[in-house]
Amino acid sequence: MVLLRGAQHFVIDDRDFRIDAGSGEDMRPLVFMLNVARFSRLHFVNDSNVPLRKIMISAPHPWMEWLMRTQGAQSSVLRPFLARHLSQFSFPASGQVRQLAEQIMAPPPSLEGELRSLHRNSRALDIMCLACLALAGDEEERRRPLLASRRQSERVRDFVLKHLDRSLTIEEIAFAVGASVSSVQRHFKEHFQMTVFEFIRKERLERACLALERDGITIAQAAYAAGYTDPSNFSVAFKKVYGVPPKYKRR
Repeated sequence: MVLLRGAQHFVIDDRDFRIDAGSGEDMRPLVFMLNVARFSRLHFVNDSNVPLRKIMISAPHPWMEWLMRTQGAQSSVLRPFLARHLSQFSFPASGQVRQLAEQIMAPPPSLEGELRSLHRNSRALDIMCLACLALAGDEEERRRPLLASRRQSERVRDFVLKHLDRSLTIEEIAFAVGASVSSVQRHFKEHFQMTVFEFIRKERLERACLALERDGITIAQAAYAAGYTDPSNFSVAFKKVYGVPPKYKRR
């Protein structure tokens, strides 16, 4: 569950669960993972007046077992979690998780039918991957020296996503996350397989593409939103990523 706003209260097999993301200025979006290992009785308790904003993602046990088996993950850190009925794990929802959740709730209007389902499923799988990474990091923190660098890289990613609408320098990013420029550059590429500024360009292009599809903005406006001063350069970069010129993405 990605809970963006409000509180969720439910009971499974007489065990009480309360998850609260708050509301207004006190909102603290979170991700809540729960393993239901056998058939159970579920009862929701409606005891909050705050409207809920959430998404729910489920993965059947046989599918998870197949995934681990086919990948040779016999010692997977997910196994202890999946072995315990009603084991749970929660963590603050990062900017990336919140963005993916919003895309599930409000897919581009141009997508219909199976394309809309594929769009939502792909975002759901991304959230599952991030949640499992967070779980793995929590369970193996002492044994994985790369965890600190991954979290630093995630802070870099979250800072970038929060400030995509303005010009950023690597020095400013490094200062914001409390790390050196060389550390930020090295670890970010190690964990995301791209440089910080390649990530910035990719995210700005995705936002421009979404605005073209959803809002029908002009090519010049999309180029400006993506950080390009020359629309022709934007069109070249856009076609390289999406395979078609931006005009074919306009609503």
